Amino acid sequence: MFGKKLILAGAMSVMASGAWAECSFKNTVPVKLLAAGFEAWKDVAGAMGECGNFTAELDQEFKTKQPAAFAANPALYQLGGVANSTIVPLINEGTIRPLDDLVAKYGKGLNENQLIRINGKIMAVAFQVNAQHLMYRKDVFDQLGLSAPKTYDDVLAAAEKIRAAGIMQYPIGGTFQTGWNLSMEFVNDYLGEGGTFFGPGNTPAINNATGVKVLELMKAETKYMNPEFLTSDSTVVQQQFQQGKIAMANLWGSRAGAMDDPKESQVVGKVKMASAPMGSVRPMTTLWWDGIVVAKNISDEQADAAFRVAMAGMSPEMVKAHNDDAIWLIKGFQPGPTAEGAIASANGGAAPFPASTEMGLLQTALGNGLADYLLGKKDAKTALADIEAAYITSAKEAGLMQ
Repeated sequence: MFGKKLILAGAMSVMASGAWAECSFKNTVPVKLLAAGFEAWKDVAGAMGECGNFTAELDQEFKTKQPAAFAANPALYQLGGVANSTIVPLINEGTIRPLDDLVAKYGKGLNENQLIRINGKIMAVAFQVNAQHLMYRKDVFDQLGLSAPKTYDDVLAAAEKIRAAGIMQYPIGGTFQTGWNLSMEFVNDYLGEGGTFFGPGNTPAINNATGVKVLELMKAETKYMNPEFLTSDSTVVQQQFQQGKIAMANLWGSRAGAMDDPKESQVVGKVKMASAPMGSVRPMTTLWWDGIVVAKNISDEQADAAFRVAMAGMSPEMVKAHNDDAIWLIKGFQPGPTAEGAIASANGGAAPFPASTEMGLLQTALGNGLADYLLGKKDAKTALADIEAAYITSAKEAGLMQ
């Protein structure tokens, strides 16, 4: 390897996790990537690094850093990792470039479903789809004669039996960290119950019986979670699973492969994947894609090099080396056991995440306001009313409401 540099961002370990085929060209132009820090991004970034002159900053807080970093002139990064929602502010600010010309030059091996078009232009190239799915300890369930949970009522009933048997005090893990993670739990459950987020004129529409039902479900889950649940993100839940501390979690499909990594997991072969728990209408999860964008405020030479490096990272050879780390959209992917849950969530009718500027503002209000209910500081109706009020203030400031 030459010129590869992977930055450790926060507590996220970004180490090479396997071998990749050598890059098909030697990159001579410095390229920097800012993206999320989960396993699939480590795989893609590792393969990009084989081309040389490449730095990857893999940070779970990437979405708060990208807007300013890409608005700088020149941009602080040439490549960005995005998903359904995190591309929205970059599109709104015009800080990423259309990729049609670069796809024509270097993207002949891409599948059509990798090309993310906005207003007719290719603005991103996706490499995986993701959804939350239920991960559970099959050995623990077998020990107690339990079946795989199909609903959250099943999850809560199983948690009570696991606790009563003295196996685990806190058998449920959840991505309830205050902010984006907590808001996503609400969004997943609300969609699963068939809820609608907005009414006419972008008015919020969550302070209703469905919203209250979702909050009551979330609070019921916390009774079986570590008391520090408001600091628990995807990495924390993954580690809780790997260390044998929890028996169930509705966690991202991209985290499944780590359960069977003998270098860091104590539960290899013990964790099974199933569909996210069903709500009244659909599975309580959302469908996402992850992919790359190229900054606008860079030279054409940098954009050219950055896209070539990105294509090297999304190669069939990379997928072959890390087949089970994600549900890859790249040619050569063979679905395995770790993909079963996310695929079941999708086949069960899980809804795509409804990305928009309005949704981003509502998620911010949810992420900031839900903890007061979970901690018993507000009742459900008051918490939802205050969240709607916070959204309305932000929406009016943004010109989205009169």
